[in-house]
Amino acid sequence: MADMAKMQGNTTRAKELALDLGADILGSILYAAGIYTFASGADFAPGGISGLALIVNYLWGLPIGLMTLAINVPIVLFSFRLLGRRFFLKSVRTMIFNTLFVDLVFPLLPVYSGDRLTAALFSGALLGAGLGVIYMRGSSTGGADFVVMALKKLRPHLSLGQLTLAVDLFIILLGWPVFGDLDAVLYGSVAVATASVLIDKVQFGMSAGRLVQVITVHGPQVAQAISQSCERGSTIIRAVGAYTGEERQVLLCACSKAEAYKVRAAAYAVDPDCFVMISETNEVFGEGFRSAQP
Repeated sequence: MADMAKMQGNTTRAKELALDLGADILGSILYAAGIYTFASGADFAPGGISGLALIVNYLWGLPIGLMTLAINVPIVLFSFRLLGRRFFLKSVRTMIFNTLFVDLVFPLLPVYSGDRLTAALFSGALLGAGLGVIYMRGSSTGGADFVVMALKKLRPHLSLGQLTLAVDLFIILLGWPVFGDLDAVLYGSVAVATASVLIDKVQFGMSAGRLVQVITVHGPQVAQAISQSCERGSTIIRAVGAYTGEERQVLLCACSKAEAYKVRAAAYAVDPDCFVMISETNEVFGEGFRSAQP
């Protein structure tokens, strides 16, 4: 039994390592395409340490990937104790893959030299997709990620989104005097905004949906109407109004984006006085949605 458990453990670790390496390779290819193929030829910095490395490359011609790695070294040393050994080691491996693809592979391929807005959109999309794949395996490309996460550890009350925006904005603004025009800031901002959307889509988009919450006095009837309208089940929770003291039922119904309108219409058809809240869910697991099994 012990030998069997050991073999299963080795198999699981081998599978996890293969998935990590696959994510590193795919994510690095997408990331390198965004940085080298689209951003490097369009004269803007798309935020992050890679954006800073692009500025250095523009000024002195130093390799983008190597400069990204060099700038990351003091940041990694500063962040090591705060972020943990496992995350550190996985991120170092990812950074090495990034450097190899940016400096050795993609210089062999043509660089996009067309419209700068198109370059910003594709750069952001590829960067976001690459980062999303890497983040899904619990790794990162280092750099600004390490700075933001370390600051968050030191100052938990600060918003992660605000910290990321502040770091990216600082680097994007550096592109104004370096590249010599305000458009560099605008295109860098477009790339960062596009990347942030794609990161969420890659990690959560395939299983995103809506959560409809209905507060009513006709819970069972509303649940039946929802079931008949779009074949979605509901969960009924007993509740009491804090102001009126009257008993109510709260229905929770997970559904797709397209079904949210049907659920709302079914609820109001039964109880015109009900209270409906619709919120976005990043991930929904279970019957009728995505399987929870990896």
